[in-house]
Amino acid sequence: MSKIRKILYPFSLLYGEIVGMRNKAFDKGVLSTTSFSIPNIVVGNLNVGGTGKSPQIEYLIRLLKDNFKTAVLSRGYKRKTKEFQIADESSTADQIGDEPLQFYKKFEDIIVVVDADRVNGIKQLNLQNPKPEVILLDDAFQHRQVQPGFVILLTSFGSLYVDDIVLPAGNLREKKEGSKRAQIIIVTKCPDKLSEEEQFEISKKLKPELNQTVFFTRINYYKAVVRGKEEIAILDLKKYKVLLVTGIANPKPLVEFIKANEIDFIHLKYPDHHNFSTKDLKKISDTFEGINEKKKIILTTEKDYVRNFSENDENVYYLPIQTEFLDNGKDFNKIILNYVQQNTGNS
Repeated sequence: MSKIRKILYPFSLLYGEIVGMRNKAFDKGVLSTTSFSIPNIVVGNLNVGGTGKSPQIEYLIRLLKDNFKTAVLSRGYKRKTKEFQIADESSTADQIGDEPLQFYKKFEDIIVVVDADRVNGIKQLNLQNPKPEVILLDDAFQHRQVQPGFVILLTSFGSLYVDDIVLPAGNLREKKEGSKRAQIIIVTKCPDKLSEEEQFEISKKLKPELNQTVFFTRINYYKAVVRGKEEIAILDLKKYKVLLVTGIANPKPLVEFIKANEIDFIHLKYPDHHNFSTKDLKKISDTFEGINEKKKIILTTEKDYVRNFSENDENVYYLPIQTEFLDNGKDFNKIILNYVQQNTGNS
């Protein structure tokens, strides 16, 4: 343990106990929870940020949207509004947050809403016409005022919650025991080739309960970078000098992907959900103009693109990603579909 962690460790013990008392109060009914008849699936984590919640939400949207009227409820992190909001064509990242805006723009026929009060958010969704048949609650693992129907807990391959400690010395929002509230644990951002033996050792390390199933996923990068209807194949990016601009919690997998494809790049790194200021945009522009190559682009993540750029920004592209199960993906799909069908009367 580093010196700074040793100094902060007593505060982690105190914080962990306070959060633990809160959880016990919910478990024993001292603090109330609200149940809803509509199927709802919570996707969250114990670690602070960077576990791949957005790609997992998108996976669930793809799985469910063709057979069930699907809604996504998020708090809308770093938005500048506070009240309940429904995404529409006029919505901006400032109004609803970058990830909800990304969901709305990417998928037709789903409902995207934001509300820090998840109970109120679900009540408002129930008033919609038509109302949703299933609700995906993004980053709501610690929002215990809602009694979840089904819980998916994410943990990153490079930062398993069992190897971490509670804030502020570590990066956990609550004690590791909180993982018991999930029905499914997904180890995200795995290497492409993770053997069954390695998966077994990680599962053993996580010590799942008898009612829990552990799955493993990887990041599947799209074959090209995108700007509106324009695409540049990943293989062709070797001919370009790339200015990589990221405002995500953990850009390491993306950086490793770019290196693996032998792409020449410069990286400007910003904090997660960062809204680029005029000064930031000038630095990006000056750095790009300073690249003495005929073929050059600015490359960013889809989330950053939605928040800070548009199709009008010439030379700015983003790299779409999807989450992909290493194996047993059909088993995951079956579990989720069975839960939704059994709770909507469509079994």
